[in-house]
Amino acid sequence: MNSTQVLYFTLQAYFNTGLFKHFEFIIVMSLYIFIVCANVLLIVVICLNRSLHEPMYIFLCSLFVNELYGSAGLFPSLLVQILSDIHTVSAPFCFLQTYCLYSYGGVEILSLAVMSYDRYLAICCPLQYNKRMARNKIAYLIAASWLYPVLICLVMVCFTSSLQLCGNIIYKVYCINYSVVKLACSEAHIVSMYGLITTLGTTLVALLLILYTYMKILKVCFSGSKQTRQKAVSTCTPQLASIINFCFGALFETLQNRFDMSSVPNMLRILLSLYFLTCQPLFNPVMYGLNLSKIRVICKSLISRQRC
Repeated sequence: MNSTQVLYFTLQAYFNTGLFKHFEFIIVMSLYIFIVCANVLLIVVICLNRSLHEPMYIFLCSLFVNELYGSAGLFPSLLVQILSDIHTVSAPFCFLQTYCLYSYGGVEILSLAVMSYDRYLAICCPLQYNKRMARNKIAYLIAASWLYPVLICLVMVCFTSSLQLCGNIIYKVYCINYSVVKLACSEAHIVSMYGLITTLGTTLVALLLILYTYMKILKVCFSGSKQTRQKAVSTCTPQLASIINFCFGALFETLQNRFDMSSVPNMLRILLSLYFLTCQPLFNPVMYGLNLSKIRVICKSLISRQRC
C-alpha cells in the first residue's frame, strides 16, 4: 500500500561543506581532466604506432577505453552533485549510472584476466605465442571481456527497474544496484542473489585464472635465466599492481554494500567508495606509461617534439 512510482532518488551520503564545495569541485575536476588526458594519450599512442600493434598493447588499449567509460559514468554526476544543494537524480539516470559502473567493473576484471593470460603465453610458451595469440583470438578475447559484463548488467538493471519501491533514499554518493534493491516493497531475493552470484562468479573465475597464470609465470621465472626474470618483472609488475589495487577497492565496496558499516566514519566510507572508481582510471595509465619501456620512450619523444 505504501508503494509508489519512484521518479527520482536522493543521494543521502552528501553533506553540506559550505564554501569548501568549490575547492572539492576543483580537485575532482582536475582528477577527471587528468584521467581523460592520460588515458586518451595512451590510446592514441598505441593506435598510431605500428610498433605497439602487439597483443599486450592492444589489450592495454581496451583497458584504457574502459577507464574512460567508467570515469564517464561517475565524474560528471559527481561534479554536478558537489555544486548542487539538493542531491537528487532521476530514476532513469540512476539506473543508467548503475549499469555503467557495474559493467565497468566487470570489463575491468576480465580485461586484467585476459592480459594475465597473454603474459602467460608470452613467457611460458614463447615459441607458440604468435600462433596461439592470432588476430582473430585477440578480437574474440576483447569482445568476450566486454560483451559478457554488458549483457549480465543489462539483465540485472532490467530486474531492478521492474521492482516496486517503497522509498527513494540511497545512502551513497552515486547509484548502485544493491541500494535500490533494498528499497523494494516486497522481498527481492532473486534480484539480490542474481547480482551477488554474477558479481562474485565473474570476479572469482577471473581471479582464479589470474592466480593460475601468475603461478606458472613465477615457476618459469625461478627456473629460467636472468633475462627471462627481468622480462617477466618488467611486463608483469604493472599488471600485478593494477590487480591488487582493483581487488582492494572492489572488496571494500562489496563489504560496504552487504554489511552494516555505520561504525565507519562517513567521510572514510565516501573516500573508499570513490577509491574503487577513481584510482583504477588514475592508476593504470600512470603505471603502464611509466613501467613499459616502449610506451615510455614514445611518450617522451612526443613530448620533446611538442617542445621543439
